[in-house]
Amino acid sequence: MADDISPLASLSLTHVYYNPDDPISLLCAWLALLPQALCVVYVALIWSTREAEIALMFAGQLACEAVNFALKRLIKEERPARIHLTGGNGYGMPSSHAQFAAFWAVALTLVLLIRHQPPSPTYTTTTTTITAPSPPQSTKTKPKTKPKSTTPQTPTIRIEDVGGRTSKTIHLTSDNDITTKIERFAHEPWSLAQRALVGLAALGLAAAVAWSRIYLGYHTPRQVGVGCLAGALSALGWFAITHVVRQTGLLALALDLSVVRWFRMRDLLVEEDMCQAGWEKWEARRRGARERKQV
Repeated sequence: MADDISPLASLSLTHVYYNPDDPISLLCAWLALLPQALCVVYVALIWSTREAEIALMFAGQLACEAVNFALKRLIKEERPARIHLTGGNGYGMPSSHAQFAAFWAVALTLVLLIRHQPPSPTYTTTTTTITAPSPPQSTKTKPKTKPKSTTPQTPTIRIEDVGGRTSKTIHLTSDNDITTKIERFAHEPWSLAQRALVGLAALGLAAAVAWSRIYLGYHTPRQVGVGCLAGALSALGWFAITHVVRQTGLLALALDLSVVRWFRMRDLLVEEDMCQAGWEKWEARRRGARERKQV
């Protein structure tokens, strides 16, 4: 109502103060929204893939937030005086943004480099002999001629799972050098170097988020440093806990529960290439449709 003069509150979860005349300050304000964006990504990936590893990582992320909540109320260190002038409130030690981003980056790097073991591809070349049909025989005697045959070589990729548990062969569509390289790149799992680059990118993004909190004046360097340390240690601890859960069979037991099976949770991410899930099934279906049309 127009006459209602009740004081209004701000939803501080997404409220960021920045200098509108400073482009770097605006960039830092967007970086401050990374935790909220990552939560959306977590939920979307869990719903779309039903992967246990992603659900475990999100559970660890929430546990890390609970640790930050407890630490802030135990330490009770105020934020810089500058931010209080703009209406900011709450304790500043440790930085929750820095801790959140550090946990995500370290946990993702550990999963990519240690836990994720994609199948290793081996390359082979198959030779297909195509024999032209013989011409119809006439009553006149003609010299016999050998049917023409061609032996095109079709490159293939054979992907063998770690330990030789499963294997699959993917036929490439061309033997051209450039095309073959593109096809191989499309079918290959991420190499260790590629996964390391993704981990470094995540760590760099987490460092940018931590630095943005200092630049915006929400935290002191010490508060951000402690937040990064708490997030990294939480990620290492959670990785160790989930390792024990896997090795003792607790995860397998949990996945057999009726309520978990109702949600169709699975645990393939540790062995399945993240970029290949679902694509190979669609490719096989498309190849089958092509073959049926040629019949």
